[in-house]
Amino acid sequence: MANIVQFENVGLRYGTGPETLSDVSFTLAAGAFYFLTGASGAGKTSLLKLLYLARRPTRGVIRLFGEDAVTLPRKRLPGFRRRIGVVFQDFRLVPHLSAYDNIALPLRIAGMPESEIEAPVREMLAWVGLTERGRAKPPTLSGGEQQRIAIARAVIGRPEILVADEPTGNVDPAMAERLLHLFESLNRLGTTIVVATHDFHLINRVGHAQMMRLDNGRISDPTGLLRHPPRRVEE
Repeated sequence: MANIVQFENVGLRYGTGPETLSDVSFTLAAGAFYFLTGASGAGKTSLLKLLYLARRPTRGVIRLFGEDAVTLPRKRLPGFRRRIGVVFQDFRLVPHLSAYDNIALPLRIAGMPESEIEAPVREMLAWVGLTERGRAKPPTLSGGEQQRIAIARAVIGRPEILVADEPTGNVDPAMAERLLHLFESLNRLGTTIVVATHDFHLINRVGHAQMMRLDNGRISDPTGLLRHPPRRVEE
């Protein structure tokens, strides 16, 4: 499979402090499933921010979709970001909007006509098992329901890459399993999945996934498998 992401000797520093990420190099194959692990403070969230273009590296090369993302003109960033879905650890739902409108937000920002929005939003609500909660606002939803709405919002634009930062950290084990099934379903449709997690039970549930580990801002790759990612398992 073609590589959809390539990091080469990437470093990231905040201000004048020491590097948070140092000499990070790896590739991600299109359509594969990856878990990103590491102790708290290892740099997982910082790496994800580079991946979904929330920050630019201090040094090194990042290629996304075959193009240099570091030197990408600012006017092209929105188009690139629409190709990447993000599930944040703290959900980041808009509290005064309904579940329906939160999911519809990316489509409206992209300029989709209102007449074409309802069908995909209803489909997403059904996909995450919340058909009857479309009118509910985030403060009235449980943590698991909010997380599912956040996932639906992240994937409604059919992203080529989905990045999820500790997506099961605020839900019970049964809900964590359900969310994992949603990610696997999206992966089977061809989306590259990158999930940052401490939950090794979830990691063991996806036999075809590749694990990347960050230690003190560096990728641990004792097996060399990061340079040769596995093929995505088809059903």
